[in-house]
Amino acid sequence: MKVAVLDIKGKDTGRKADLSDAVYKIEPNNHAIYLDVKQYLAHQRQGTHKSKERAEIVGSTRKIKKQKGTGTARAGSIKSPVFRGGGRIFGPQPRDYGQKVNKNVKRLARKSALSIKQQEKAILVVEDFQFEQPKTKDFVDILKSLGIENKKSLFVLGDTNNNVYLSSRNLEGSEVVTNTELSTYKILNANNIVLLEGALEGIESNLNK
Repeated sequence: MKVAVLDIKGKDTGRKADLSDAVYKIEPNNHAIYLDVKQYLAHQRQGTHKSKERAEIVGSTRKIKKQKGTGTARAGSIKSPVFRGGGRIFGPQPRDYGQKVNKNVKRLARKSALSIKQQEKAILVVEDFQFEQPKTKDFVDILKSLGIENKKSLFVLGDTNNNVYLSSRNLEGSEVVTNTELSTYKILNANNIVLLEGALEGIESNLNK
């Protein structure tokens, strides 16, 4: 599948990029996408929630009232869960929410996500570019030239480029990743995917193992 390569001004360079049908033109597998996105979101949870149980409450151990004759229920400790300030029954405890997803399923999910974006005509291929220094204005100019300044965008680089990353960091709707950091969630969460030429080979290599 041939796709036009644009420059940072949004103009056609006259060159074509060859996108593999095995990555960008498959029948999307919705269940694989569901599993991969579910794992990604689960890994975002810190799992540090914690409430104190009865044994962890600091308080008096004195029996708070006599056993009989009060007309109310028996009560032996102020730390009981039935009293305000007492321990919590079956409260949340620290845990790992991580889930395991087979590597082949993850690759299938990412190829499915890319194929969906290609069907939506939401993938742009742009020639590699560099910034001499981090500058948000320069990155915004590229977004405007490509016509995606008011949309969520995901830029995929071939290699780490600190100046490009820092230039985009203050923009809420844009994210910059390398081809090895590409995830199903990030692909689907963006309105437009901007693939730099230098990332194409790495993406296809990672997803066709």
